[in-house]
Amino acid sequence: MKTVLCFGDSNTWGFVPESILSPCPERHPYEVRWPGFLAGELGSDFRVIEEGQNGRTTVHDDPLAQARNGKAVLPAILESHKPLDLVVLMLGSNDLKAVFGVSPGEIATGVKILAQMILSSDAGVAGKPPKLLILCPPALGDQPHLPDVAAKFPNAQVNSRKLPQYYEAVATTLGCGFLNTQTLIEPGSDGIHLDAAAHARLGHAVAAAIKIILAA
Repeated sequence: MKTVLCFGDSNTWGFVPESILSPCPERHPYEVRWPGFLAGELGSDFRVIEEGQNGRTTVHDDPLAQARNGKAVLPAILESHKPLDLVVLMLGSNDLKAVFGVSPGEIATGVKILAQMILSSDAGVAGKPPKLLILCPPALGDQPHLPDVAAKFPNAQVNSRKLPQYYEAVATTLGCGFLNTQTLIEPGSDGIHLDAAAHARLGHAVAAAIKIILAA
């Protein structure tokens, strides 16, 4: 059996777009979320581990929320779940928040740091590094109906669409897999999170990419 770890933020966790203003956000059912859909596509020869957290960043400590730094928790997660055949990494959307003040290129640098941690780890089979698939997250959408949310993400619509070129360059430099989700999906009603149909499309595309990577 091969093991796949999905390391991401609220779009890996399965945040329901319509619950953006709720004090207790709703979560898509497991089989609807893209890691769950991925597990169904890959079949019984694979174990898919879902590791998503709302608000998770690449390498930044959020002054408004505790324990959101992906870099800080990644080593423990890799250690906990090894041996891993492949890691799917999709982070960067939360780095677009005004509180961090970083450029698209700097966000990609954060992804590169995480990728290098994965590719230099002993979390794979026989103490070797696992293979890696980097996903560029979906572009953020318009949020005129959610002014408080939009204020946290100034210029994010434009800057999020600049991410693919930088993410692809990181993947090329490191020799790992890459998938630009912006060619496949768009966020739901809140301009950030995925609806059920987008989760299904993403899960299907990731499954196809994983099969190619692991067959190489």
